[in-house]
Amino acid sequence: MSSADLLGMFALWQATNVDASTCPARDVLDRIGDKWSSLILLTLAVGALRFSALNRAVPDISKRMLTQTLRDLERDGFITRHVFPTKPPSVEYRLAPLGRSVVEPLVALVGWAQTHHGAIREARQQFDTNAQNA
Repeated sequence: MSSADLLGMFALWQATNVDASTCPARDVLDRIGDKWSSLILLTLAVGALRFSALNRAVPDISKRMLTQTLRDLERDGFITRHVFPTKPPSVEYRLAPLGRSVVEPLVALVGWAQTHHGAIREARQQFDTNAQNA
C-alpha cells in the first residue's frame, strides 16, 4: 500500500468520526512505540536471548519493567517465551513471526531517526529559545 493510499485511508477515517481508541495503527503504535518495546524487539532480532542477557543488552531498564514489557510483547504475539526444564529452569525469549515482521519497519525508523536527529535537536533548541524570549 502506498503512502498516498494510507494518507487517504487516514483522512477517510478522520472524516467518519470513528472512535480513536479503535484505530489499529494507534493500538499497535502504543505497544511498539513505548520506551522499551522497540529496543527489546531489535535486540531479539539478532537471536534468542535469556532474561539476563536481555537485561544487559537493553540499557537502563529495570528487571520489573523488562518483565512487564516482555509479558506485553508476548501477549501481543511479538515474542515467544520458551522454558527449558533445567534446574533452575531457564527461560529464553525469541521473536515470533509477527515480531520478525515488524523488524524491517523498526530498522527503517531507527535509520530515519539517526539521519534526522540533528535537525530535531536544532528544532527543539530553537523552539525553547523562542519560548524563553516570548
